[in-house]
Amino acid sequence: MTALGGVEMGVLAARTRALAVLRVRSRALAVALLPAAAAVILLVGGSTGRLVGGGWDVLRWVVSVLALLVLPAAVGVALVVARAKPAVTPTVTVSEESAPELYRMVRDLADRLDVPAPSAIALTPDCDSWLEDRTPSLQGPPPVDRDDDGLPGLGDRARRRSAVAAPVLVIGSPFLWWMRVGELRAVLAPVVAGTGPSAHPDIAAARRFIRGLDAAVAVASAARRDPLSRVACAGLGWVSRLLLRSCRRHATEMERGVATAAAERAQAVDYGLRIVAQEQVGLAYAGWDRLLTRVALPAWRMGRWPSRLDVGVVAALTELSRRDRLAEGFASRLGERPACDLLEEPGVVDEAVSLLAARLFHGGPAETRPDWSPVGWEDYPEEVVDRSWRTDAARLHRVLDTLGVRRSGGGTAPGTDGPTLARVLDHLTTPDPARTPTSPTAPDADPAPETHPATGTAPADAQAPQAHHAAPHPVYADHDAPAGDLDDLAGPVARRGAPDAPGDGHAPCGDHAVPHPPHGDHADPAPPRADHHGTPVDDEDDDDLAGTTAPGAVLAAGLSAQLAREEARERPVGAGVPSSPPGPGAGAGPDAALWDDHALPLLPLQPPRTGREILTAHITAIVCCAAMDTVGAAPGLDWLDGPALLLDGARTADLAPSVLSLVETGDPGPLRAWMTELGIRPEKPVRLV
Repeated sequence: MTALGGVEMGVLAARTRALAVLRVRSRALAVALLPAAAAVILLVGGSTGRLVGGGWDVLRWVVSVLALLVLPAAVGVALVVARAKPAVTPTVTVSEESAPELYRMVRDLADRLDVPAPSAIALTPDCDSWLEDRTPSLQGPPPVDRDDDGLPGLGDRARRRSAVAAPVLVIGSPFLWWMRVGELRAVLAPVVAGTGPSAHPDIAAARRFIRGLDAAVAVASAARRDPLSRVACAGLGWVSRLLLRSCRRHATEMERGVATAAAERAQAVDYGLRIVAQEQVGLAYAGWDRLLTRVALPAWRMGRWPSRLDVGVVAALTELSRRDRLAEGFASRLGERPACDLLEEPGVVDEAVSLLAARLFHGGPAETRPDWSPVGWEDYPEEVVDRSWRTDAARLHRVLDTLGVRRSGGGTAPGTDGPTLARVLDHLTTPDPARTPTSPTAPDADPAPETHPATGTAPADAQAPQAHHAAPHPVYADHDAPAGDLDDLAGPVARRGAPDAPGDGHAPCGDHAVPHPPHGDHADPAPPRADHHGTPVDDEDDDDLAGTTAPGAVLAAGLSAQLAREEARERPVGAGVPSSPPGPGAGAGPDAALWDDHALPLLPLQPPRTGREILTAHITAIVCCAAMDTVGAAPGLDWLDGPALLLDGARTADLAPSVLSLVETGDPGPLRAWMTELGIRPEKPVRLV
């Protein structure tokens, strides 16, 4: 994109689209005032004797009544649009006192780009960076002396800075810990450059109008019990959506023009380094996704939140550099100064961001308490891995008790009735002719209410509907998967849509508060199936019980119901807690108390697991408990794969295929061979939580 007369064409295009948005606002105002204007004309015509007669009298009454209805409604809509609070991304404010070097770097970057410096800096627990305007909708730009034929705010830094308050610079916290100072500067250059177009009065006014409409739609969507309020909200929502549809294309083109102008302006600043830094952006994104789903999520479900997530992503990516020859060059960067050195207290900031991440991705409380406490990486194996395995093993035996499965397994000593792995193996083992998975497409198959082969009774938990499945629980069958390489880590990026250039000059109108779609939502849903009678088949039930034997299906149903009950008891844990995240400047920054967290988690990481996955995880857990109690194995933490079983300091291998063989076909042979090789004794009781 070139420049014309010293003015960037991207800004010209953005201003043109901004004026189009403002024209929509003006037309809406004109339509609202039209009945009142017509009523005034008719009333004046009648009083002067020009518009007299029965017809004019009727028209005067009709138009006057219409004006009395439309004008108050228009005023109400305008007040809601002006006063409604738009969506704001949850962040942790970084005050200038806690990061003077970071503020100095950003201001120097703004000076080089000849744009206003951001008004504040905040961190988000995600891998993206952008500008966010947090100016209240009622606060318009101050008057600016200008020539109407000119383009104010372009090329004159002083006038730009006085026209509109600068937006807040939001930085992804993983960037600060993984990137070097020069790389962070290069990545932020096109983002900071966006403050120039953002300072233009017309663009700022258009953005405020769009944010107000978006917030008005949210207000209208809120549940109301009063019939009058429901009618008013329905009208408000209809008007707001109509105006948003009218502005949508112009707003999109306006933001595209702003991004183009910002990228054009930033080309002269660290352009070569920015190309290299973009590689680190993708790597940090993938490592952060892997850390959250494999490492942090199991801890959150145990009521613990890792207090150093950003340090963890560095450890995860460093581990990747050791395992993958394609990542050998990444380790050499670690000798350079990390961007987190720009913070006065990196540990305090990391802790605040880690707690906010637990709020957003899991829905935990906003502060530490007995059932929600921080955990350091050095304590993670004992406090999270060991405890989660033993908790799952205890749940597995409780469900077996409910099903009436006898305590003593085959090969156990007389009188032994403790929780053993042999009990689980005996229950899931099927004779050779019956070692076939249950068919999910059988016309009238319903594996849940099958009678237990040992007791002849139908399990009570098997009747629980599968729609009540609990939230996803850690899948420990993944522990023995090969360590991920660069291709493996690229998967999360593709699923979550990592940008090629995060925040490359775009300054959102509140759209960046929209959460990333959870994994799996990108696929189109399969059409509903029906049985041979034409009755719709519940695909969720089929998926939960597919690929298991009949005893496995019953046990999976019981575990799913038990997990659902436990989650129902624990889910209210985060309700009604203040939403201001702690940390440097918390409560005093621009992001304090600006977001509503009644529906948590805001950004769920994974969809619920199927019954087969739940069963596989619980069997893996009790196998790991037996290994720890009989052969001295230990719980461990793998930075890329999460909880791991260590024997003599090394990760065990080939556990996942053996467990799957038992779950899917009822064949315990591979698992027994694996345990025999390591010396694990399944008949010995295991210690439970």
